[in-house]
Order: sequence, then structure tokens, then C-alpha cells
Amino acid sequence: MLSNSESIPFSTTLHVRDTCLCLHVQRAARALARRFDVAMKPIGLNNGQFSLMMSLNRPIPATMKSVCDLLAMDRTTLTAALKVLERRGLVKTETDPKDRRGRLLTLTEAGMAMLSAALPIWTRVHGEIDAELGDCGSDVVRQSLAGIR
Repeated sequence: MLSNSESIPFSTTLHVRDTCLCLHVQRAARALARRFDVAMKPIGLNNGQFSLMMSLNRPIPATMKSVCDLLAMDRTTLTAALKVLERRGLVKTETDPKDRRGRLLTLTEAGMAMLSAALPIWTRVHGEIDAELGDCGSDVVRQSLAGIR
């Protein structure tokens, strides 16, 4: 532990700024999130809501656990995000008949319509980002990030 009289050299600050993977990934994530948020704002969604709704686009209702695992989200955060979408009539939650403690999540018709409106926006913005990253750039980023557990 450093005492009040000790200090960390500014060169260390610069080193951390330039090499910290967490910082660089967070900055990139914020920039990507802002870009998708701005693009989807006209239809009333943000990037997190799009991802959550897309995770519910499946042939059978999703469990809370499966969505938490897919989105790397804790249950409390997922519950809060779902409440917003439920109030808007985009998502429906029901008690799991196989486990009364569990919840099953589905898109409503309005939710599917909203997701259908959002998909072309996501496709366009994603294509722009792919083009900016160049040949195989997105694939390399995804593969690199997938290696972090």
C-alpha cells in the first residue's frame, strides 16, 4: 500500500492507459453502444434492448438462466431490463409450469414487430463497422474476445 508521501510515476499512468485491455475493451464497447443507440433511437430502442429482444427470438420460450448466460448478465439486471420491455408490451413473462420458481420469456407480437423494424438498422450499422474494420477485422475481434473468460 502506498503512503501519502509516495506517488505513482506518471509514466505508469501512461503505460496503463496504453496497455490496459479492460480500458480498451470498455472504451470500444461504449463507442459501439452509442453508435447503435443513436441509430435505433428513432424506433425507440437501445442496443441493450435490441440484444435482449433478439435473445428471445427463439422457437420456444427462453428461461431467465439461458438469457442471463447468453448476455453475461446477472438476474437482477435482466429483471430490471425486462420490466421496461414488459411495460411497453414488447415482452411477456410467465411462470414456468415445470418449475413454479422459474420464469419463461417470450416476445409479444408488438415485440416481434419492433425487432423486425430494428434488424435492418442493426444490419446497416454492423455493415458500416465491418467495413471500417476491414477484411476479417470483425472476425478477429470476435475470436479474440471469445478467448476471454
